[in-house]
Amino acid sequence: MLVVAMTSAGIAAWLLWPMQPRIVVDPGDVQQVETGAAAYRTHCASCHGADLEGQPEWRTRRPDGRLPAPPHDETGHTWHHPDEHLFALVKHGLQPPLAPEGYESDMPAFDGILSDEEILAVLAYIKSRWPPEIRRRQSEISAR
Repeated sequence: MLVVAMTSAGIAAWLLWPMQPRIVVDPGDVQQVETGAAAYRTHCASCHGADLEGQPEWRTRRPDGRLPAPPHDETGHTWHHPDEHLFALVKHGLQPPLAPEGYESDMPAFDGILSDEEILAVLAYIKSRWPPEIRRRQSEISAR
């Protein structure tokens, strides 16, 4: 009976545990990049720029204490982060554990706005715009 109860509990926990998407960001996948480009234009470009250039003086806090939107091209720091981190940031916004408790940011959470596949596609689009060397270095960061 104990074995049956433990097995049942294990199966129930497995079924109820939130499924994490498989992180597959492929800047060489034309379809994923095209989907990402469209989603980026609609949801990201207004802050991060049509050419991924970010907002002016993105490293300088505004009077409200928040930072402007950073660039997503090779001049920014997006490529310094692994894919899992970038996915979580877009999905859940800039909140713990990705930011300190109480940190205020204009970066919204896109959970419920973009599907997991669309978030991955946006990341593929961003990565497709990086030079090969930056793409290689970020891939190494993601592999760690």
